[in-house]
Amino acid sequence: MCADKRLQIAGVSLSSPDRLLFAEEGVTKTALAQYYERAAPRMLPHIEKRLVSLVRCPDGRESPCFFQRHGSKGFPDAVRHMAIAEKSGEKAEYLYIDDLKGVIAAVQMSTLEFHIWGSRTDRLDVPDRLVFDLDPDEELDFTAVRRAAFTVRDRLADLGLQTVPLLTGGKGIHVVAPLERRREWPDIKDFARGFAKRLSEDEPERFLAEASKAKREGRVFVDWLRNERSATAIAPYSTRAKPGAPVAAPVSWSELETIAVSSAFSLADMDERLAAPNPWAESMDWRQSVTEKMLKAVT
Repeated sequence: MCADKRLQIAGVSLSSPDRLLFAEEGVTKTALAQYYERAAPRMLPHIEKRLVSLVRCPDGRESPCFFQRHGSKGFPDAVRHMAIAEKSGEKAEYLYIDDLKGVIAAVQMSTLEFHIWGSRTDRLDVPDRLVFDLDPDEELDFTAVRRAAFTVRDRLADLGLQTVPLLTGGKGIHVVAPLERRREWPDIKDFARGFAKRLSEDEPERFLAEASKAKREGRVFVDWLRNERSATAIAPYSTRAKPGAPVAAPVSWSELETIAVSSAFSLADMDERLAAPNPWAESMDWRQSVTEKMLKAVT
């Protein structure tokens, strides 16, 4: 055990605990690990037993960062490895998180972002979440993105799916539908693609269903591509490697009505936020899935 208890968080020893990971905000590796320790009751239900991709910034946010999804030497054992088959048929070691110790071990490796698969490690081919990433044209203000999120919410509700909104900490909003594990990825992908395409056909002046920067002018891309095997989305309560140390923050639909930017919450706000009621509490008990009727409605 490390002689200095400040270097021990959830049983993980932090090397260089005073290293600044968000220099402008004065956030050290220790402070970031302590945040995740406090956030664990909210975050772990969304990240545990999922394959993850990590954005690592060994010298802090202001220095070069890189995206890592495969296992490598030097990672603490608390960040698990799992061999899975890739599209080529060959197997590769992927990373996954099981518990708080795994989250803190990733912070020890200077992880500033956690991106999660839409399925759990025990049934990789059967997703338990549907995600639409609303990615706006850079010239659009947040009001248009917020309106788009409510439209997606209402259209999914008309089909029978309840959703919750996530402020990504970037420029967009994720509309998330928790799912029971009944259908495999091809069906979920077909539904997501069909829904986005139908939305863009009904309101072409507002929505786009293809990832084309050239065609996005004045519109919101309804990114349905998060809904396939090996695709990832930012984890709820993850920090983002961006100025201001923003956090991907779950909010309620009523809160969203008054929020002015997608990066509305930063590490500095999270103690107060975590002390307030969980805005997604109700969704933890939802029992819903993509039905045959829903599939037919959008394809």
